[in-house]
Amino acid sequence: MKIVEYNRGKAKQYAKKWAYLRNPDYYNYDKIGGDCTNFVSQCIFAGVAYMNYEKAGWYYKNANQKSPSWTGVEFLHNFLTQNKSVGPFGKIVEQEELQVGDIIQLSFDGNIYSHSLLVIEKTQDDIYVATHTFDSYGKRLSSYQYQNARMIHIEGVRIW
Repeated sequence: MKIVEYNRGKAKQYAKKWAYLRNPDYYNYDKIGGDCTNFVSQCIFAGVAYMNYEKAGWYYKNANQKSPSWTGVEFLHNFLTQNKSVGPFGKIVEQEELQVGDIIQLSFDGNIYSHSLLVIEKTQDDIYVATHTFDSYGKRLSSYQYQNARMIHIEGVRIW
């Protein structure tokens, strides 16, 4: 197994193309809990081009054959921060350490994290994100009303 770089530019390009649309290669989960983490996983995949098909992995074949980490906020967090096998891996960081292509997850009630966002730009003043469910591209993080946020920096991708 070796570690390769996460292509942040490809993740951002994917987000720009699909932020207000739905890629027909993926099921749209808007009506059954939301599509934000599905969209973020698609963006990450655009930048890694490698899935993890293990039992507790991160993959998408179709609407009925996907890992919980592909569409679930907590499951994606757990996969990225605990993955020791193939696919993307990351760690929790401070907001200042975020880069384009990293993930922000929001808790609106202060307890449960329920929304995933992809970082598409970072300035001195704010972070700009893309997401589904509440479709946006280039929305300021500061415009969200939330109790807690966790930042996940994708460190790289393990491949065979």
